[in-house]
Amino acid sequence: MKDRGPEDLSVDELRLLLIGKRQRAHEARLERFRRSGRLAWTPGVGPASSSPEDWNCREATSMDAPRHAWLDRLLFAVEALAVLALLGLLLNGAAVFRRLNQEVSAAIRLPTLAPTPLINAVVLPEGHTPPTASGGAQPNQAEIPPQLRPLVQSLANLPVPTPASEQAVRIQVPAIGVDAPVVQGDGWEQLKKGVAQHIGTPNPGENGNIVLSGHNDVFGEVFRDLDRLKPGDLVVLFTAQRQYTYVITGTRIVMPTQVEVMDPTPNPTLTLISCHPYLVDNHRIVVSAVLQTP
Repeated sequence: MKDRGPEDLSVDELRLLLIGKRQRAHEARLERFRRSGRLAWTPGVGPASSSPEDWNCREATSMDAPRHAWLDRLLFAVEALAVLALLGLLLNGAAVFRRLNQEVSAAIRLPTLAPTPLINAVVLPEGHTPPTASGGAQPNQAEIPPQLRPLVQSLANLPVPTPASEQAVRIQVPAIGVDAPVVQGDGWEQLKKGVAQHIGTPNPGENGNIVLSGHNDVFGEVFRDLDRLKPGDLVVLFTAQRQYTYVITGTRIVMPTQVEVMDPTPNPTLTLISCHPYLVDNHRIVVSAVLQTP
């Protein structure tokens, strides 16, 4: 019979031919495995349903299984370590973030504010020599202890507050006919212009002690008659927006160094200060008042 070429074979014949070729290749490979000791199977031994292809697959699987299990365990360990590392980073990041927040909060935390006295004065304001003294009226340096005169000079140079609508601009004391402007700062030059407010004292109507001083025998003698005031008399302070009425509660004569009369108070109060007595000026007269409630 004439040999037939691939083009002369049917599809089924070609498929059978291919299967036979693969079968022979499997048998040859199994034979090599048997000779090398890598396969213990021999034809005819084993399950009836087993074929050389099945044994070949089982042999390959049995060889790869330990390696796959080892790789699986290794990958699992790597993944577990990665998860633990990520959790550690997250926890560490949260701790760092919390610590930074605490440090920033501590850095910007304002200290607890407590009421502090106004700038400490060495002597009460408005001290001057009488106009009848040799040399006329001038700041009375003799009232100030020598060792404290540099401090008084430094306080005299404090900057005047920026004008604001809440500041006092005018004072009226009807009982003694006072109607005068109020200026900020109670240095010698400010006191020439009218009634002077001590720097650091509150604005009218606010809690605290407003300290106002004025001359009694020079530059208009604006506070000459403070000694005529009695409890119940009124003092009216004006701002750019409204007016505040204070009721006088008492009068006393003190030494120039009794600066405690200027101490802050928890409630709205007013202190008026001038030299005393008239044309002697070796003491101070201090008039106290409280804000009139509606």
